[in-house]
Amino acid sequence: MRKLVPFVSMLLAFAFLLSACGTASGPVRAVEDYLGALVSKDINRLVVLSCADWAQSAADEMNSFQAVTIRLEGLSCAEAGTDGAYTLVDCQGNIVVSYDGEDQAIDLSLRTYQVVEQGGEYLVCGYR
Repeated sequence: MRKLVPFVSMLLAFAFLLSACGTASGPVRAVEDYLGALVSKDINRLVVLSCADWAQSAADEMNSFQAVTIRLEGLSCAEAGTDGAYTLVDCQGNIVVSYDGEDQAIDLSLRTYQVVEQGGEYLVCGYR
């Protein structure tokens, strides 16, 4: 029994590492990280998480939020299929924009994010 405990512990640790690797990247995680960078107004991270064709649009979108406070509420994303080279990701939740004491919600369910794989990384490349 004593010999079995270290083996089981190692097996569980290995399974945990594999599961972490499986969720560390991917289209859904790319969109979640992108939205996190957007609301934290981290331009460098936002550009890194965007494909080259979308990077300027992502920066422009983030810049439109400079004078307001923004936060994510109820974010939940899932793959919704593919379209050519894109993996499509739908999200639920809101980007809540606060200005002068008033909140306005941007419903994320109205957007479908397009994600591409480039160089082994998943990058947001726009939304519809």
